[in-house]
Amino acid sequence: MAVFMILTRNSHIQSFLDYLRFEKRYSQHTVISYQNDLEQFVAYLSIFGELKPGEISSSFIRSWLAELKAEGITAKSINRKISTLKSFFKFLMKQSVIEQTPMTTITSPKISKRLPSFVEEKNTSTLFSHVEFGNDWTGKTDRLILLLFYSTGMRLSELINLKEKQIDADYSQIKVLGKGNKERIIPVSNALLVEIKNYILQKPVKLDEVSQVFVNDKGKPLYPKYIYNTVKKYLSNVTTLEKKSPHVLRHTFATHLMNNGADLNAVKELLGHSSLAATQVYTHNTIEKLKDIHKRAHPKA
Repeated sequence: MAVFMILTRNSHIQSFLDYLRFEKRYSQHTVISYQNDLEQFVAYLSIFGELKPGEISSSFIRSWLAELKAEGITAKSINRKISTLKSFFKFLMKQSVIEQTPMTTITSPKISKRLPSFVEEKNTSTLFSHVEFGNDWTGKTDRLILLLFYSTGMRLSELINLKEKQIDADYSQIKVLGKGNKERIIPVSNALLVEIKNYILQKPVKLDEVSQVFVNDKGKPLYPKYIYNTVKKYLSNVTTLEKKSPHVLRHTFATHLMNNGADLNAVKELLGHSSLAATQVYTHNTIEKLKDIHKRAHPKA
């Protein structure tokens, strides 16, 4: 591919990916997403022959975005690709490869806002009070997974990689390593700490090379797919939500905090959001709840 050779001749793309890995400290999953977007873009540009980075204008980019839209690619996915290109060309400017970015006149398509799906409080109460978990190691693991997701709002990757040393019983908190290797502190109840401590003490197999909290009956770390399927299985017992994932429990954690009067900035810190804008979506769920209460309680509603 000629254009790919032009773009990578001086290792521009590789340098950019290395920058994301080692300076921005993005996860491997995120870096691969950036790489895939760039490879799709340069594959499209190949139809125009050999182009130097400085010759890539906004018209080429608009043409590519129009083709993506025609193929039925969602606005959310297109916005992600636009974000990738913005970061890439900004990087090339910093490296003095190009003098100006072609992205200044590119606008992102609007995305209709959907409220985060969450489990009702009465249903989470049912989950932990009435749903039966097995008495074997699998049952204990599954219950603690769900409890930790709901009690802390941590991400799937954060739970998978949670180490025993990150459990701080002295200060009733858990140190979570989030996106970009940013550490945050999440307070937890003494009751939950006792459950975590007992779980660790009761591990059927202790392998020296495994430091994760959650393991299977052979002492090996759990796979993300196992945790996803576990959450889906047990949420199916208490909710009819179409989506039943670890992220729904993260939404549930945040929504229940907001519904019970938590400060928005505090929720932002607990979730590990980099900006308040990402957290503000939970205020919409709170407003919807207030509307429902008003409708049911006010004589003139």
